[in-house]
Amino acid sequence: RKGRVQRNELSLYANQRKAGIKAINVDDADELVAVKLTNGDQEIFIGTSQGMAVRFKESDVRAAGRFTTGVAGISLQDKDFVVGVEVLRAGASILTTCENGFGKRSAAEDYRLIHRGGKGVINIRITERNGAVVGINEVTEEDELIVITDRGQTIRFKASDCRVIGRATQGVRLFDLPEGDRITAVSRVEPEDDKE
Repeated sequence: RKGRVQRNELSLYANQRKAGIKAINVDDADELVAVKLTNGDQEIFIGTSQGMAVRFKESDVRAAGRFTTGVAGISLQDKDFVVGVEVLRAGASILTTCENGFGKRSAAEDYRLIHRGGKGVINIRITERNGAVVGINEVTEEDELIVITDRGQTIRFKASDCRVIGRATQGVRLFDLPEGDRITAVSRVEPEDDKE
C-alpha cells in the first residue's frame, strides 16, 4: 500500500514448505496489495486511491532476494495509498473504478512511460461525486469484470461497455448504486461462454 515493489526470479520459490515461503518483508504499517507474474520484459502500472498512476518498465526494478522490503514504485502524497498493480498487455486499456460508481477507461499509452519511484500522473480526478479509487484493472475489449459493493451487491459487465476516454478526466457513471452503498472491489473474470 505504501508504493514499494519487489521483483523476484520464480526459481526462488521452487522449494515448497508446509508453512509457505516468505516472499517479502512488509512493515507493520504496510500491507501487500498484489502479486503478478511477468515475463521479465513487460510494463507495470500502479494506481492509487487518490487518482494518481505510474507506468514504468519492469526492468527498472532489479531482481532481488526474497528477504527485502523492495524499492519505491511510486511516490505517494499524504494519506494516499496503492489500490492496484497491473502488468500491461499489448493494446490494453486501464479501467479505473471509484467507490461511488463512477470511473473511466483510458488507453495505457495515455500514461507516459517514466522511471519507477516518481509521483506519476493524474489517472482520474477525485471529487466528492466520484469518491476514492477502489479498483485499477488492465482490460481488453474481450474482458469482463465483476464489481462487489459494500452491501453485497454484485454487478458483472463487459469492458467494451465502457468507452475509452481521456486520462485526466472525472470519468462517467458506470453503475447506479443505492444511496449509502459503495463499491469495495473490482476484479477481472473469465468471459461467459454464450453457448449452453
